Amino acid sequence: MITLYDYWRSTASYRVRITLGLAGLEWQSIPVDLVAGEQSSDAHLDRNPQGLVPVLDIDGQRFTQSIAIVEYLDETRSLGLLPPDAEGRARVRMLAYMIAMDLHPVCNLRVAKYAVAHSNGGLTMQSWMQAHITPALLALEDMLEGGDFCFGETLSIADICLLPQLYNAHRWGGTLDAMPKIKRIEDNLSTIPAFAAAHPDQIVH
Repeated sequence: MITLYDYWRSTASYRVRITLGLAGLEWQSIPVDLVAGEQSSDAHLDRNPQGLVPVLDIDGQRFTQSIAIVEYLDETRSLGLLPPDAEGRARVRMLAYMIAMDLHPVCNLRVAKYAVAHSNGGLTMQSWMQAHITPALLALEDMLEGGDFCFGETLSIADICLLPQLYNAHRWGGTLDAMPKIKRIEDNLSTIPAFAAAHPDQIVH
């Protein structure tokens, strides 16, 4: 049995849930409650010394880091989430990494909590999130071509990174009013069963 250790609101876990769905795989979910601090338990640190989610047990292996997991599933299940040409792959990774490597880390729960706690009352979780999410999405909006997906008319890793981040944006009161290209992609991705089933509102917690 494939086992995913995740947290329902974790955008990184959300990416993996989408990809497992796209691959048509069955898996069991074992929640790791980040708010309760379960990521710091001995049991979870044994799975992942970083104390992060997701962790995926699959094919007799254990993997961490959502992008690595997504690419593993893409390669082993032939999902076609990266273009066949080097330029296309670089562009998809560029868009995906803008979210996963530049924006996501500063919106990580432990990073945001630390910043708010040490701001002498100058920050709230919402103000911190909005200050980082909105500019990053506006930059992404400028990079997009305007189709139904992030890159051309083909589903890619960039889309798998985008939709979970948009969930986070909405959660913290962000608006996509100035981002018609992103809104169009969001509307399209939300109709795809694997994306819809992976939404945090569909996860038992």
